[in-house]
Amino acid sequence: MIRIDPSSREPLYEQVAASIRGAIAREEVAGGERLPTARELATSLDINLHTVLRAYQLLRDDGLVELRRGRGAVVTRAAAGGAELADAVDALVRAARRLGLTPDAAAAV
Repeated sequence: MIRIDPSSREPLYEQVAASIRGAIAREEVAGGERLPTARELATSLDINLHTVLRAYQLLRDDGLVELRRGRGAVVTRAAAGGAELADAVDALVRAARRLGLTPDAAAAV
């Protein structure tokens, strides 16, 4: 479900968050489902625990997951539509960066 590219210029926490957004958009993960604990995910991806926690916080800020003490990260029921949009925005940002466009230039297109 979650893939990262250590050689990418994109920060690992953004890659983790984008991978989870994609999984939600593709309906591989449904509303109400729990994501792996941050510790489990960090171990499986061989990355720092705080990197995963930062990714989960981004997803929480986007309204895609709820972080619950003792239960971990749970996908919100309304996440699918929001994840699809967030995934499209991430793709736009990556394309703009690749093309060397400023945020204003990308928004004007």
